[in-house]
This record gives sequence, C-alpha cells and structure tokens, in this order.
Amino acid sequence: MKRAVVEQLASCEWIRHHRHCIITGPTGVGKSYLACALAHTACRERFRALYFYGPKLFRALNLAQADGSLTRLLKRLARVDLLVVDDWGMTPLKPDQSRLFLEILDDRQGTGANLITSQYPVQSWHELIGDPTVGDAILDRLVHSAFTIDLDGDSMRKKRSKK
Repeated sequence: MKRAVVEQLASCEWIRHHRHCIITGPTGVGKSYLACALAHTACRERFRALYFYGPKLFRALNLAQADGSLTRLLKRLARVDLLVVDDWGMTPLKPDQSRLFLEILDDRQGTGANLITSQYPVQSWHELIGDPTVGDAILDRLVHSAFTIDLDGDSMRKKRSKK
C-alpha cells in the first residue's frame, strides 16, 4: 500500500466530499484494521462514524423490519458522516437485503461517505448481490467515487501465531 494513499485518506477530505473507500483483500491482511483506523481518524476530526460488521448490519435491518423500527434505523444510518461496513458480502445477499442496502446508499448519496471492506474483489460483487439491476445500481453509487485499496499478502494472524 502506498503511503501517499493512506495520507490522503487520513486527511478526511474524501469524507468531506462524500466520497467512498473500498478495501478488498484476503482474510487477515488488515482490511478491518485499516477501516477502523480511518474511522477513528474521522472521529478525531469531529466526523460522526458508525461501524457495522456486514452480517450484523443485515441482521439489524431484518430485525428493524420485523419490529417496525426500520425507518428509524435507516434515518440513523443516513445521518452519519462515515458508515463503515466491514466484511461486506460474507454471504450472498437475499433480494430484500440488496434492496435495503441500495436504499441506504441512496439515502446517503451526496450527504455521507461509505467505507466498505470485503474479501471479494469488486468485480465479483454482482454475484454476491444476485439481482443484476440492483447490483448495477449499488456498484454505480459506490465505485465511481471511491478510493479502492486492494490488499494482499499473508494473514497477519498467521504471522503473529508463529512468534
């Protein structure tokens, strides 16, 4: 990873301009660490950030839909300056989940930045989303105004366990 990219992201200008960041790579290479560090930096710069582990976000959306609090949750997600969705796409999305994720992105369009981490390269996200039309809409809202970082290498956990 290039130092200049990290410094540019650490400046939080991308958040001010409602751009996005997508971090991809295999497990253990530091995607979550980098995402949390950027979110922490954003908070220190007085931005409001909200972190969700991807599968838990979709469970929270399902629960909110069931108990009638979905509108309140969507408003909460729309209000933060930076929404972090870590480990996005761990399982293929169900049709209602992909539509809700699109709604979140629509609500945040031009008002907030999104940081997405995933083990899957962006090119395979259509398969995870399922519906090609919704997939196009999600990717269109994220990819064109995003910084993309593709990490590679061995798992940091594996390296630490050898010490």
